[in-house]
Amino acid sequence: MHELDAVFHAGADPDAAASVSAGVYYGAETGKALANFQISGARLGDFPAFVHALAYVKLAAARANARVGLLGAEKAAVIGKVCLEILADQHLAQFPLDMFQGGAGTSTNMNVNEVIANRGLEIMGLARGAYASLHPNDDVNCSQSTNDVYPTAVRLAILLTLPRLEAALAGLADAFEERAERFAAIVKLGRTQLQDAVPLTLGQEFMAFAAAVRQGRTALREVASACARINLGGTAIGTGINASREYQASVLDELRRATGISFVSADNLVQASWDVDALVLCSGTLKRIATTLSKICNDLRLLASGPRGGLSEISLPPLQAGSSIMPGKVNPVVPEVVNQVAFRVIGSDMAVTLAAEGGQLQLNVMEPLIVFSLLESMALLSNAVTTLTVKCVADIAADAQNCARHLERSMAGATALTPCVGYERAARLAKEALASGSTLSEVVSAQPDLPQDVIRQILDLRRLTEAVRLEDGSKARYSTMK
Repeated sequence: MHELDAVFHAGADPDAAASVSAGVYYGAETGKALANFQISGARLGDFPAFVHALAYVKLAAARANARVGLLGAEKAAVIGKVCLEILADQHLAQFPLDMFQGGAGTSTNMNVNEVIANRGLEIMGLARGAYASLHPNDDVNCSQSTNDVYPTAVRLAILLTLPRLEAALAGLADAFEERAERFAAIVKLGRTQLQDAVPLTLGQEFMAFAAAVRQGRTALREVASACARINLGGTAIGTGINASREYQASVLDELRRATGISFVSADNLVQASWDVDALVLCSGTLKRIATTLSKICNDLRLLASGPRGGLSEISLPPLQAGSSIMPGKVNPVVPEVVNQVAFRVIGSDMAVTLAAEGGQLQLNVMEPLIVFSLLESMALLSNAVTTLTVKCVADIAADAQNCARHLERSMAGATALTPCVGYERAARLAKEALASGSTLSEVVSAQPDLPQDVIRQILDLRRLTEAVRLEDGSKARYSTMK
């Protein structure tokens, strides 16, 4: 008999040991979900942070139930021991459910309940499936509903995952800052709308990358704060049915103790049972980070374009051959893969948005899609950011000669002429330089009415990167030059 067939065959008798197949701790309800939801191939056990979060909730619930006298000390201790085993990743294979599932996470909650019950029975020296002694619903799920367990675990999983992404972003920002310091003396041409603009240093350009990355990391703190507000104790729809007030206070306290996270109860548990605003905020923040990273990677690819036919102001580490037919070609493969990750995260944000909007009445049944999207996006971003840091940014080199060459041939100094000679004359001088193929410095130096000391001051391109104006009164002094 097939393993799932055995589960279904005995599923009508929840107290029979035969309802649990050989070699597994989950039982009939998990078996039904396995048969019903073969969707993505992404399994609950593939997301350890989510499994850990569920175990933390069950651990807190068991301890709280024991504190208020709803669960015997022995049962609570056994449940707690299994939860600690799960937190040590001893049973990840026992969570085979597809992350995509109907039922608002009920299958996932029952998977956890059954694994804890059956492993607990084994610890007690009893047969798996002997639920009269430790029941998945009556004991493991005591004072709980999927509708407060699952949403709480989703938010806790995000909180458990955030530190890795935060650390990766901090490392990337540090790497950009280190390059910025190394490139501080290299003056180059700034560009707007892909056209020549005004000077800046390569260090300033890279320091801006670092600042943008740090802003994204800072935004994650708001996500953490929002996800710490939970509906645990609200049970089915937030009214707290089958959960005493004593339990509601105790379970929050126990979850804080177990995780070290300062959870607070939502102000309105009915609202919190269906509201996924914190998850939408998380998704939007991940999209923001992804968009910033993609923009930066676009810039890196442009700045490194060439090496002879492009900007070639920086060079990226040559990691692998870029073509099977063009010898010597090297591609910016790391920025390219980060771009792809960004596109995926941006697309997932739309899925989360639609899922958040798609809930009805007292429960959002689309949370399985939301948690999958968020945890996948966080993992992809963490991996991509680390790869960008280690495989690319840390070893970026500058081509100071190309930076200087582009700058010298540009009209970047024309903007600095404006306060001295006025916009119209500065524009005429720039057009003359472009038409003749001369540099702006050559054209301006040929103007008989402009003193050479003023020309040197105006066309000091390094000085123009420091956002300072010509000495006071210079425009009035030379106003007749128009």
